[in-house]
Amino acid sequence: MASIFTKIVNGEIPSYKIAENEKCYAFLDINPLAKGHTLVIPKEEIDYLFDIEDDLYKDLFAFGKKVAKAIETVVTCKRIGIAVLGLEVPHAHVHLIPINTIYDIDFKQPKLKFSEEEFKEIAAEISEAYEKLA
Repeated sequence: MASIFTKIVNGEIPSYKIAENEKCYAFLDINPLAKGHTLVIPKEEIDYLFDIEDDLYKDLFAFGKKVAKAIETVVTCKRIGIAVLGLEVPHAHVHLIPINTIYDIDFKQPKLKFSEEEFKEIAAEISEAYEKLA
């Protein structure tokens, strides 16, 4: 059975897309720790990050770097933190989270709530910033 992320890539489930290329896809986390919290995934469904073949792994992180740079232009923060947990969805994914302290990336924190319109606006701003980096 396809993972929820594969269903997002295939357009079966909607997402707040930031960017995509032939191998990777980035979209807002719907239970964010911060404004701009984004998930970056390979389009190919691979459960464990370290099972990804080397070329795709490099592509995923290069794509993620560009997405992170776009987030930084939209969201005021000191850094973009990165987290790889890999237990909640059986599809490799990287969390990109705007942070100002190390505590901002604590997944035990309450998640932020945004309206659909706010999610769309955030995604559009980051997507536009991503396109300008091309």
